[in-house]
Amino acid sequence: MPEDTEWNDALRSQGIIEPLEAQVTEEDIEAMMDKVIASKYGDKDIEDRTLDELDELEDEEDDRVLESYRRQRMAEMNAASKLEKYGSVTQIQKIDYTVEVTEASKDTWVVVHLFQDGVPACKLLNAILDRVAARYRATKFLRIVATQCIPDYPDRNTPTLLVYGEGDLKRNLVGIENLGGKSTTVDHIEKMLKMIGAISDSPLTAGREDRDSGDDDDRGGRFSIRRANKVDSDDDDWE
Repeated sequence: MPEDTEWNDALRSQGIIEPLEAQVTEEDIEAMMDKVIASKYGDKDIEDRTLDELDELEDEEDDRVLESYRRQRMAEMNAASKLEKYGSVTQIQKIDYTVEVTEASKDTWVVVHLFQDGVPACKLLNAILDRVAARYRATKFLRIVATQCIPDYPDRNTPTLLVYGEGDLKRNLVGIENLGGKSTTVDHIEKMLKMIGAISDSPLTAGREDRDSGDDDDRGGRFSIRRANKVDSDDDDWE
C-alpha cells in the first residue's frame, strides 16, 4: 500500500479525496467475536460460565469445524468424480490398440491384459481385474486376446499385464508367476498396481471395499515388478 502523506490528509479534510478505510486488526476481530458471545451470554467471563454454556460454545465451534471438513470432502469427491470415466474392463481388437492404449495413456493410466482363452490363470486374472476396475474407475482397464495382439504369442507367457502411462509402456509383467502366482488375489494385484502408480485411492474408492478377507501380503508369492521390456515379437502395434 502506498505511504499516506500530510497532503492527502489536507485533501481529505476538504472532502476532495475519499477518507481512508479503517484497517481491521487481529484485536478488532477478537473484539467482534467477544461482542457476539456477549450478546448471547451476557458479559460473563469465561470462568464464570456454566458447563452447559461452555458445552454450547464448544458445540458451535465443532459445527464450524465439521462444516469446513464437509465442504473440503465434497470438493475432493467432486474432483475425483470428474476423473472417473471407466469402471469396467473393455475388450479391444488389434486395430484399436493405438487409439485405446497408446494415445489414451497420454491422459490416464491404462492397464492391458493379454489373455488366451482356455488358460486358467487368464480366467483368474480376468475376474480379478473386473473387480479392480470397478473400484478404481479413473484408470482404464482393457483386455485383448494375446495372439490377436501379437501373432504366435506363446500361451506360457499368458497372462501378461502391460501398464501404460504418459503415452509409454511403463511395466511389462509376463506370466502368472510375476502376478502373484496361481493363488494371486485382488489385494495382491491392487498393491502391485499401486506400487507402479497405475491406481490410487481417492475419496470415492474408500466406499467401494471389495477385497479378499484375510488376504496375506505373501500369498501367491512376492511381487516381481520390472521395468518394461518389449515382449518377444516383431509386431510393434502395441508399443
